[in-house]
Amino acid sequence: MDFHGEKPIYLQIADVFCEGILSGSLKADDRIPSVREYGADIGVNPNTVMRVYEKLTAEGIIYNKRGIGYFVSPDAKNKILDTQREEFLQKEVPSIMKKMELLGLDASIFKNVK
Repeated sequence: MDFHGEKPIYLQIADVFCEGILSGSLKADDRIPSVREYGADIGVNPNTVMRVYEKLTAEGIIYNKRGIGYFVSPDAKNKILDTQREEFLQKEVPSIMKKMELLGLDASIFKNVK
């Protein structure tokens, strides 16, 4: 896994899981690797992976079956979509709208975008 410095590693790893769920490579109730196994696979400390799993569990993206492992939640995809849409609308759209206003553009330009 190739990490970049602008975002904490545990958030980058969480993003990889979310992308896997959105792309369909991880489906509802699929088992995900153990903390130690995944840490070894991607070359990070198991504590970092545990932080990822705790975050995703708190968000309802994955769940833990005690003694068995972690699994993708049945409604994980919808939760991720809701969260990412809200982040897009709150963080990215305002800057896009401001840039469009500065450039004298309006929504009609999207008719030609594919």
